Amino acid sequence: MSSNSGTLWIVATPLGNPGDLSPRARQILASVDGILAEDTRRSGLLLARSGIEGRSFTSLHDHNEEQRCAQLVARLRAGENLALVSDAGTPLLSDPGYTLVRACRAAGLRVSPLPGPCAAVAALCASGLPPQPFVFLGFAPRKTGEREAFFKAYRELELTLVFFERKDRLRDTLRSAHSVLGRREVCIARELTKTHEEFLFFSLDAWDAVPEDLLGEVTVLVGPPLEAPLADAARVDAVLDEELGMGGRARDVARRASERLPGWRVKELYQRILEKKDPDGRLCDGPAPGASDRNSGTAGGQGGVETVARARRNKGRA
Repeated sequence: MSSNSGTLWIVATPLGNPGDLSPRARQILASVDGILAEDTRRSGLLLARSGIEGRSFTSLHDHNEEQRCAQLVARLRAGENLALVSDAGTPLLSDPGYTLVRACRAAGLRVSPLPGPCAAVAALCASGLPPQPFVFLGFAPRKTGEREAFFKAYRELELTLVFFERKDRLRDTLRSAHSVLGRREVCIARELTKTHEEFLFFSLDAWDAVPEDLLGEVTVLVGPPLEAPLADAARVDAVLDEELGMGGRARDVARRASERLPGWRVKELYQRILEKKDPDGRLCDGPAPGASDRNSGTAGGQGGVETVARARRNKGRA
């Protein structure tokens, strides 16, 4: 890192209340050589309200960030100090800046965060939902199939999901979330730090009760599963195969497997084990005939699982 190069400051700006701009943020914004903003007009108004005048702005948004990286890196190498801001909150979180920060890091330039307002964290800490672990997802995809795949990746994880959504897509997104995640606690935070700040609480299975007159973008929080997620058939069979390979009576195998498969009862797993048999009526992956008495359910030295299978076969012949 050259001592003559400048610094890229990542500056968080207010979500809605101008008073949330920190003194240090004011100092940096008033002293840098240029400000990179998604919406230069909006950022200019914020600075004007804060008494900061005469700043040089460069637009940086999703459609031009990649093309402008080389130019901005060159300015930083030449010794200029630049500040990156978003329309509201912390840059990069569902806002431009990631490509530029990566380019600066690759070039060995200094990048320094100036922390402050963040909608995702602000909503999370006031929601009453479990604050950790959580994952921030940005915006959900627009298409139904893509949304469902998007939520499916988090279906079995015990964490709180935080994402942004626009009012005209909110119901569709919540419907997709419910179809994949099931019943969970939901909080919608809107107008954060503003006069009409509001937190709405409901169950995800009541997604159609969400008001349709919400304004702008909202922050959505979906709590972790209210019940242990039920493992699918493929997972159940994989666990049973592993436990059968370890030997033991069918009921013992089912009991061990139930400890690894939340939501599955021993009785259900026992029945599934009995159905896992080959054409000769023997349980697949069960102890072979002649196995040691360690797994025997009778005095003949046969494994317990095989004994159950033989009893079922003889019953069918009666």
